[in-house]
Amino acid sequence: MMRIALVDDHAVVRAGYRALLASQPDMSVAAEFADAASAYQGLRELDVDVVVMDLSMPGAGALETLGRLHRRLPALASLVFSMHCRAAYARQAFAAGARGYVTKSSEPEVLLRALREIGAGRRFLSADVAQLLAWERFGDARGALDSLTVREFEVLRLLLEGRDVAAIAAALSLSPKTVRNLHYIVKRKLDVRDDIELVRRAVSLDVVDLLAFGDS
Repeated sequence: MMRIALVDDHAVVRAGYRALLASQPDMSVAAEFADAASAYQGLRELDVDVVVMDLSMPGAGALETLGRLHRRLPALASLVFSMHCRAAYARQAFAAGARGYVTKSSEPEVLLRALREIGAGRRFLSADVAQLLAWERFGDARGALDSLTVREFEVLRLLLEGRDVAAIAAALSLSPKTVRNLHYIVKRKLDVRDDIELVRRAVSLDVVDLLAFGDS
């Protein structure tokens, strides 16, 4: 029986996961968490095979938390289940230790197949993200984003969410000085001078699009 932990800040979404997984004879939901920080604390005390984690949650960064989890619990398999259909997010998730990346627009059967694949020690990508990665391989690569570390990418993502230095420092358990240094490094690697150019660069690299800002 595969024991699964769900990490998502929306209770309704977790309920949907739970109902889907309860219908599977080889899966059970062993734990639920509403944020990455509580998941990190709780999973250290639980016997869990797979963690399913959203990326966009309040508080501690999910990518940073995934990295910390895999350093502490190397046998734990993780699947990112995210609204972000972005090749850059998938690359960073795998760099943090995830075995799979599935978008929330995928059919339920895709999520179940992903869980079984990563539970068996293999990697899995939903078709939409796999297609984006394939396009990049054939001449549309975002080399600048590849140069970012997981922590730098997480700082970029939180900056694009509108969080200030203090909030990012608290979310990632870093000092404000470290966050400012990482902010500078991100701008240097993406070859921008200020935050306005940083947003434009992020849009051009498909990290975030203008529609997201229009909905905020």
